[in-house]
Amino acid sequence: MAFTDRIETAISSAIVGGQTAPSPGRLASALHYAVTPGGARIRPTILLSVATACGDDTPKLADVAAAALELIHCASLVHDDLPCFDDADTRRGKPSVHRAFGEPLAVLTGDSLIVMAFTVLTQAAHLHPTRAIELMKVIAERTGMPNGICAGQGWESESQIDLSAYHRAKTGALFIAATQMGAIAAGQDGAPWDELGARIGEAFQVADDLRDALYDEVTLGKPVGQDDLHGRPNAVAELGVEGAIARMKDILSGAISSIPKCPGEAMLAQMVNAQAEMLTPMKWRSTVPGE
Repeated sequence: MAFTDRIETAISSAIVGGQTAPSPGRLASALHYAVTPGGARIRPTILLSVATACGDDTPKLADVAAAALELIHCASLVHDDLPCFDDADTRRGKPSVHRAFGEPLAVLTGDSLIVMAFTVLTQAAHLHPTRAIELMKVIAERTGMPNGICAGQGWESESQIDLSAYHRAKTGALFIAATQMGAIAAGQDGAPWDELGARIGEAFQVADDLRDALYDEVTLGKPVGQDDLHGRPNAVAELGVEGAIARMKDILSGAISSIPKCPGEAMLAQMVNAQAEMLTPMKWRSTVPGE
């Protein structure tokens, strides 16, 4: 089964489980709304790519891990769009959850998706209890404090920002989780995969800065110009467009070099290049690694 099919099947199963009657109908609908359409599913795709490169001896556990990671990501988007943060009207080309269902249900939707991520991992723990515990540990560390996406959001409320810590937590955390969880799901040590995830996350942050500066709202499917509006540090403001593209190229070259030795090492290098192709704004795609 292709990665996309594996990811969508696992996410759909998780959402259906969260909608079991009796349950509040509007919140149940909001759960499905928040995860579909699914965007590129970059993080779970990276997770399954790493699991495959490491042998993928327990694919059902890898599928659940991928779903759990994407549920956390979707929860973070719901919360990011709230009026108290970005106050975004759109996400993935449609009204954000708080615009479609109201702010109270948006808060509950994000909370429910976070809890659901841990629920699906506990339900799959019988497949390999030790690995399941490690997966839960990683996803907890990369979601909360002091190094997870909550910390990343928290840095924006500080008067002085540690840029390295900010980017590593805000964007890098779930990419680090993706590479580590992929290895763990396949029975490998997750620690050596930290650098690969961190580098991909850093490249994604630069790409996100570029998209925010260069795209319009229709193309991007969400509000643009948010970095300038909220006074956030960003690569385009610091380096310019050409400099940001060059920086992303350097980061991704380093990402390929950081791939741990494994049977699927060459496949992972191709995956990183494919992500570079997808992330780079169209006009500058001739500068991505490998071209």
